Amino acid sequence: SEYDLVRSIEHEMSGDLKDAFKAVVMCIQNKPGYFAERLYKSMKGLGTDGETLVRIVVGRSEVDMVEIKQHFFDTYRKSLAKMIKDDCRGHFKEVLIGLVGPG
Repeated sequence: SEYDLVRSIEHEMSGDLKDAFKAVVMCIQNKPGYFAERLYKSMKGLGTDGETLVRIVVGRSEVDMVEIKQHFFDTYRKSLAKMIKDDCRGHFKEVLIGLVGPG
């Protein structure tokens, strides 16, 4: 299964090396899913990891944002744009929505 390798990495490695290997494997297995999860985690809970949010939105906006948005909605039952609108404010929100699209 696709999780066997990730699970093995979880159990056999630690620290930054574990994080790096997991990111590579998850990105290879399902790139839109990987970025959707990173975007979700950057905004869930208290506070926003603005650096991660900006890096992914800017970096993927002309590459595969349509697929990422679809996977985001399928997984979290909320549009990426809606989560950005709920989590961000001001010009920061406007720029992100401009890159992601309204819905």
